[in-house]
Amino acid sequence: MQLDKEQIKAIIPHRYPFLFLDKVTSLEPGVKATGEWKLEPGFEVFKGHFPGYPVLPGVLAVESMAQLGAVVMLSVPENQGKTAFFAGIDSVRFKKELKPGDTLQIEGELTKIKGPIGKSRASVSVNGQVAVEAELMFAIKKV
Repeated sequence: MQLDKEQIKAIIPHRYPFLFLDKVTSLEPGVKATGEWKLEPGFEVFKGHFPGYPVLPGVLAVESMAQLGAVVMLSVPENQGKTAFFAGIDSVRFKKELKPGDTLQIEGELTKIKGPIGKSRASVSVNGQVAVEAELMFAIKKV
């Protein structure tokens, strides 16, 4: 299953300027997904991080992985209408700078679910090179 930006917005509550997924290229609800986010050169954050040497802040790459994980969890019928919140971030590794013009390939797979709490393993790659890896913990909640 593939999703465009409007379909993503029907699942997760994130909106501009804090939606960091352009599309979901594959989705197995409740299991795993892949997605993309193109870093547009005019992205406002590049003006200040860093002037003359623009680099995506690592926390935004981690957030893009979390948003993909939220799509995985919230696309399951029993979680529709709920929100996924960060509950923890482990083993984060930043291996490559992410620059304007890069298209991030984001992957995430659930590794454990217990009630409303879950864990996933996720990564961001550019041109086949892993840039960021992390283990993410989340909590699903009706707000």
